Amino acid sequence: MTKPRAELYGAPPMLLVHGGAGVIRRDMDADAERGVRAALAEALRRGHESAAAGGSALDAVTAAVVALEDAPYFNAGHGAVFTHDGINELDAAIMDGATLRAGAVAGVRRVRNPVLLARAVMEHSPHVMLAGEGAEGFAREQDIALVDPDYFRTGRRWRELQAARRQANRNEHVDHFGTVGAVALDARGRLAAATSTGGMTDKRWGRIGDSPVIGAGTYANAACAMSGTGWGEFYLRTAAAHAVCMRVAAMRQAVGEAAEAVINEEIPALGGSGGAIVLGADGALAMPFNTDGMFRGRIGNDGEPHVAIWPDEHI
Repeated sequence: MTKPRAELYGAPPMLLVHGGAGVIRRDMDADAERGVRAALAEALRRGHESAAAGGSALDAVTAAVVALEDAPYFNAGHGAVFTHDGINELDAAIMDGATLRAGAVAGVRRVRNPVLLARAVMEHSPHVMLAGEGAEGFAREQDIALVDPDYFRTGRRWRELQAARRQANRNEHVDHFGTVGAVALDARGRLAAATSTGGMTDKRWGRIGDSPVIGAGTYANAACAMSGTGWGEFYLRTAAAHAVCMRVAAMRQAVGEAAEAVINEEIPALGGSGGAIVLGADGALAMPFNTDGMFRGRIGNDGEPHVAIWPDEHI
């Protein structure tokens, strides 16, 4: 009988989360920073509790991402950014590395926790991705919570939209960041990844980024799991998450080496930027980013959350 991967490697369970790359130090006051750190720690605890209660890697990433979607600090769920037309359009994906099953949703406007709907697509439909009104119809069938669109409206994100519009009118650069995600390794050696986002501030024409696209912003196989955050067009063009995990699985590269090559070399070479969280079946982890900061954290067997924002913080 084939031994579980965790037994082969002896790697303990691990959960990583991110709340997005691109944070700028001058834009973070002390209260906001405390709130972000507390929200990251809570997401880690939720995911760890799920795993400790006998849950799978899928359960851990689901619980963690739901917590991040419910927090107002991140560009997902309750804290999602606005489109050019002043609405919130949400995307999410989840993937089981052990089976390569995956589910995703795109362009939904009333789903409180898009990651729950993405998981329902994976587990209760014959499809991988559903979008827009069809996805919300499926949510009703699956008893996934729907909310009034005003639930997603926050004053901070509305002000960001106005600022982005002014920048666009002056042909100034607008940063394209904001996502949440989680990757986990469970006690049986199974990996999973999940990502959720409100997309790009001031996006138009039903734009869909990398987060819900399997292999771009989200991917997991038996050797590696990744959730990305950054300028989605470049993660799409490089199939970033798949590229990282195939370097680990097929080329036998170390997780850190594979993540560095794609996130900090290939993507910047094309003009993009961002970050990622990556976890290997051997327990190795990487959290590369090439922006001023990235909201990130990890939790292991001891149940103690470790969180960071700035480049000089090592967790």
